[in-house]
Amino acid sequence: MTAPQSKPQDGQAIRLEAVSKSYGDYQVLKNIDAEVKRGEVVVICGPSGSGKSTLIRTVNRLEEINSGAIEFEGQNIHAKMRASELNRLRSRIGFVFQSFNLFPHLSVLENVSMSPIKIKGVPASVAREKALKLLDRVGLADKANAFPAQLSGGQQQRVAIARALAMEPPVMLFDEPTSALDPEMVGEVLAVMKSLAAEGMTMLCVTHEMNFARDVADRIWFIDAGEILETATPEDFFKNPRHPRAQRFLSDLRH
Repeated sequence: MTAPQSKPQDGQAIRLEAVSKSYGDYQVLKNIDAEVKRGEVVVICGPSGSGKSTLIRTVNRLEEINSGAIEFEGQNIHAKMRASELNRLRSRIGFVFQSFNLFPHLSVLENVSMSPIKIKGVPASVAREKALKLLDRVGLADKANAFPAQLSGGQQQRVAIARALAMEPPVMLFDEPTSALDPEMVGEVLAVMKSLAAEGMTMLCVTHEMNFARDVADRIWFIDAGEILETATPEDFFKNPRHPRAQRFLSDLRH
């Protein structure tokens, strides 16, 4: 059965309506309403265990929800659909994980070019040419024939970003992409994310990198105990947070 579609509101990429998610008796997400506009960078921040990663994983259905709806370009992601439809939908939502999830037995070039070949049916020569351009874009053209084990963590994460971009998604999701990296490698990954934002990529990012949030985000969602307690511009959030929990969170960070 094909998932029902509604016309997305003008400029809207993702919409969450009354989204709730539980593991048994433990409610992780509570009645969340939010939207991400096309070309917008939204950063989700909050304390550990607040539901940030669960929330972003529901957007491409890596996590099922118990109630509510999530729409991507007007299509309900959590509607009943065939596996092939879900895979096609996911191919349009790039996802970069905390752990790099590269295939260890494939070269960097093969990691980046495989999905367009297997999922979209792109000719191998075309996919490889595009992969080389993407590797150049993330500063790793010279590592095309290397294997993941030969790369640093920061390099592996940049390959993971190139791999996601190879499917030409209109939206990119980042789930704490720098949390597994040594401090000196964080900057090289954030630089790639900043360049994507500057080019107008729609991005939803879970991150603890508050300087990135301050410099790059259009809006910040502050989440705690499964609820979005505050939505604000970076300037308002960092200078004058309204919710007491957000005030305490920022105070703890500063100390």
